Amino acid sequence: MTIVPSIQAGAAVTGTGVRSRPRAVLPALCATQITSWGIVYYAFPVLLPRLTADTGWSANAATGAFSLALLVSALVGIPVGRILDRRGPRAVMTAGSVIGVLAVLTIAAAPDLPVFFLGWILAGIAMAATFYPPAFAAITRWWGPDRVRALTIVTLAGGLASTVFAPLTATLAEHLSWRQTYAVLALILAAITVPGHALALRVPWPPAPAAPHAADRTPVARTRPFVVLAAAFTLSGFAMYAVVIGLIPLLTERGADATTAAWALGLGGAGQTLGRTLYSGLAAHTTVTARTFALIVLGGVTTAALALIPGPLPLLVVLAVLAGVVRGNLTLLQATAVTDRWGATHYGRLSGLLGAPAHIAAALAPWAGAALAGPFGGYPRLFGLLAVLSAVAACLAVWGRSDAASAP
Repeated sequence: MTIVPSIQAGAAVTGTGVRSRPRAVLPALCATQITSWGIVYYAFPVLLPRLTADTGWSANAATGAFSLALLVSALVGIPVGRILDRRGPRAVMTAGSVIGVLAVLTIAAAPDLPVFFLGWILAGIAMAATFYPPAFAAITRWWGPDRVRALTIVTLAGGLASTVFAPLTATLAEHLSWRQTYAVLALILAAITVPGHALALRVPWPPAPAAPHAADRTPVARTRPFVVLAAAFTLSGFAMYAVVIGLIPLLTERGADATTAAWALGLGGAGQTLGRTLYSGLAAHTTVTARTFALIVLGGVTTAALALIPGPLPLLVVLAVLAGVVRGNLTLLQATAVTDRWGATHYGRLSGLLGAPAHIAAALAPWAGAALAGPFGGYPRLFGLLAVLSAVAACLAVWGRSDAASAP
């Protein structure tokens, strides 16, 4: 199969001409990403010990419900991407915010595991409609060639989600039950995200840019570079999310109390924010393949360090922050993966397809991590396995590199 030369970073077709860049979009998305991620995602690992102690549900069952939400998010993200390409983000993200509030309230009130699982299914739909992918689709279309700067700003804010909400959740849980804590968080979610999306995204949706010319009309999603890149992101995403959810139990195994471990997770979020400030410079001085390989390798190195170094606790917190720095860069790497290689014409659809396997792996990661930690003899050995998976992902990223792109 003949494949034409690929679109390199900065040269991808993202449209031309004057674009509408509504002033309210960036600050609104910054606020809604912090809040959505902080409440729907990061509150769970903080509340999990209290939740299981209060209900008697096993950690595996509760984590399985959370993993189911991530799985639902991965599957729903594909049609959401198609809708975003055609209609824009306002209706999708506003509806997702409302569903997110209902989901958190359902989780808070769940009298048994079936209702608890139902709440997390709703949460998965909300994740697909409000987390990074729809925000990235909006920014990529509105900002065009300047997308990296705008993406960086939003992900800088999003990286603070755990920094803000992990400690806040822990503090609320010291004075309230886990159910009451989730109820308070649902009110915060409603107050910020519903009006934020409904009001700030009320602007015209620009037409899609023209597709880049390709001699070979093989659909991008069927080419080897696309499939292998998806496999690399899948392994890397599994390792990354297993580390995020496993960090608190790893630290508690090594003597940290629950509040200190929550603060470590929050500081890791600050590391993500720091890392995202570095991505623009990295992108300017590296090829897309080189930075993909380097960032996945660095993710494996920080995971291996957490596996091998037993302490002291301040050093482990520093490693958690460094792992966050790498995660922050990986988020932007994945956000620009499609446009750097194949342009922005079908960004929502291709990003949904590229991200779906990684999101499924991320969905399984919390449950698989909790399930494997026991047989592996604890979280340090589990983190060692995750470091190996990152190494395999880095090799795939190099093997799947392409000097070509195909038709979307």
